[in-house]
Amino acid sequence: MKVRMLLLAMSLLFALPGLAFANHLEQRDHGEKAPCDCQDGGKHHHHMMHKDWQAHMAEKEQKLLAWVDQYTPNKKAEWTKVLEEKKVLRNKWMSPENAAKREQWKKERMAKMEELKKQFDQGKITKEEFIQKAHDGKVMGHWKTFHELRLAVEKKDNQQAANLLNQLLEQYKQHNQKMNEMLTK
Repeated sequence: MKVRMLLLAMSLLFALPGLAFANHLEQRDHGEKAPCDCQDGGKHHHHMMHKDWQAHMAEKEQKLLAWVDQYTPNKKAEWTKVLEEKKVLRNKWMSPENAAKREQWKKERMAKMEELKKQFDQGKITKEEFIQKAHDGKVMGHWKTFHELRLAVEKKDNQQAANLLNQLLEQYKQHNQKMNEMLTK
């Protein structure tokens, strides 16, 4: 039962951002600009449902660049380049021309999840191995690093903030490289 709940939660985790973005594109194409009228109550991942998701991400990016200015100003140009590349790659990935690639990726991802579930159910892998493999060997690195960075900034730990910014920059570069590979498949 726990495994099924875990799989359901993971499926939703992977599906919701894509569905929210598709809904955003559809509404944008139809000219809808109504504000969110939902009653969230602080639920996780709710920001992905808002029509102003792009504004939220832009705000996060501005905060990140402000920290770069403060803690690693010598890397500002590199950060700007990486963030711009990330936007371009995301737009390409979400474009109608890549719909087939996105669907293929989703099918492969779901097949992998089913295989992992099967291995877990048969006792061939542990829960920890299941989670690790489900996330392609990463533990939501950039989200965790961003959170740690925010804490370091709040504590005014300049050295830790600079280290985390450098780490996050490398994670963004790796993400961009992976996106490039997915687009050229």
